Amino acid sequence: MTEFNRRRLFWLSVLALFTASVSASLRAAVASSLKAEWIDPIAPIAAGELIGAALGSAFLGFAVTLFITSALLDRIGMRRMLMGCGLCFLIGTALIVGAGALASGMTIYRLVWLGMLLSGIGWGLAEASINPLTARLYPEDTTHRLNVLHAWYPGGLIVGGLSGVFLASMLPWQAIMALVFLPALGVVAIAATTHFPARPALARDGRTKDMMLEVFRRPSFFVWFGAMFLTASSELAPGQWIDVALTNRVGMRGILLLVYVSALMFVFRHFAGRLAGRLSNPGLLWISSLFAAIGLFLLSRAQSPVAAIAASTVWGLGVCAMWPTMLASVAERYPKGDAWALGLVGSAGALASFFVLPRLGEMFDQAKVEIAGGPEAFTRLSGAALRQVEDAAASQSFARLTLVPLILLIVFGLIWAAERRANRRAARLAEGTA
Repeated sequence: MTEFNRRRLFWLSVLALFTASVSASLRAAVASSLKAEWIDPIAPIAAGELIGAALGSAFLGFAVTLFITSALLDRIGMRRMLMGCGLCFLIGTALIVGAGALASGMTIYRLVWLGMLLSGIGWGLAEASINPLTARLYPEDTTHRLNVLHAWYPGGLIVGGLSGVFLASMLPWQAIMALVFLPALGVVAIAATTHFPARPALARDGRTKDMMLEVFRRPSFFVWFGAMFLTASSELAPGQWIDVALTNRVGMRGILLLVYVSALMFVFRHFAGRLAGRLSNPGLLWISSLFAAIGLFLLSRAQSPVAAIAASTVWGLGVCAMWPTMLASVAERYPKGDAWALGLVGSAGALASFFVLPRLGEMFDQAKVEIAGGPEAFTRLSGAALRQVEDAAASQSFARLTLVPLILLIVFGLIWAAERRANRRAARLAEGTA
């Protein structure tokens, strides 16, 4: 049997996720410039919805890829998946930055949309492989290791966000977006030269259908599937929208708020696994939902840098542990579901952003036209008057997101209470038989 280096495999997983997050933060950082240069001149009234749909297409690619490839992981092979991940980021990024040179009019937008879709496919290939790989490498410490792995998602957001801000005065946005090429090339090179673990016996025996049966014969799985849709709506969609919606209103680049929140996530995710051990996963997720709801509401009301930072702190502490703790909860509760169970909940999270981001853009467009007094009145606005209308519209779009974590408070509260009752009952039974 070929030996494999557990540490090397874990850091390859980190690099793949880091590439996905750098791409996501750079897409968010350049969205305003891309919108102003290529979309506003073509469709000024629907520009918000169009840029939201383009950003959301990455999550569509992520969701569909995760759904399909998770069940086929051991047939395709982790090496091929991770090499494909890097190639998708290379090609997708090239389409985004080269669209203006390759086409004109709405065809530019379609190429940007396709480039973001391919970037999402690369992200899906990464998540479909690195989450089950980490769970298999560290079966004794899954929650902690998944939180440490996913700490590098905000790590990439920090690098990409700061690059987008500080290089903006020196480089065109296309050159900034092209920074994704660097880690993507690293993923391809390292994956091609790394030994991976042998496929599990389940896959070797041709019984991968057992993964699917584990999911469908336990209906409680779909509660977690639905909850993932809502947790991702609380975390990923606002993160992609924050620069477009908040920059003018709070008096600072919104992407800097995402960088700040990402720094909180990077630190906290190294400890979230230990905290979950004290509270239980549903308990940690309930507290996370409470902070997320308060933070989103405060973001919708923020009018200054100080208020925006305070609101971002609350929101960031709320959402920072959601994604990895959801994955760990599913891995622990549905172990026979293996890669497919993890892929399903991951695809639910991605689909949330695919649906929510265009809806955010649509709400923003509707609100700005209503506040302005109609489409014709809006097109006549410029300068400070235009910014005032768009700021008010952005506030409304964020306020409506607050409902999502409020629903999660009920869901996780019921799960937490049920598990506490079950644990107390088990303890009493154990005492009775002692």
